[in-house]
Amino acid sequence: MALLKLAAAGAAAYVIYRAAKSQQSQTATPAAFAKGEDADENFAKVRSAGTEGMHSDPKEWDKVDQAADESFPASDPPATY
Repeated sequence: MALLKLAAAGAAAYVIYRAAKSQQSQTATPAAFAKGEDADENFAKVRSAGTEGMHSDPKEWDKVDQAADESFPASDPPATY
């Protein structure tokens, strides 16, 4: 009888774990993505360039920052340097 209680408790714990895990995966988005950008359909998981693609706006942003952000993930530096 104790074995059945233990199995029932284990099954209940597993159901709770799976429910919490599925709810977490539905609400989790990468920290770099802005609200409204869908990371699931983005194969490379790279956000859009510029401040409008960022989750939080930087305090300072100039042309060099913009050019460097647009060059990612390429290995070559932008031509504006």
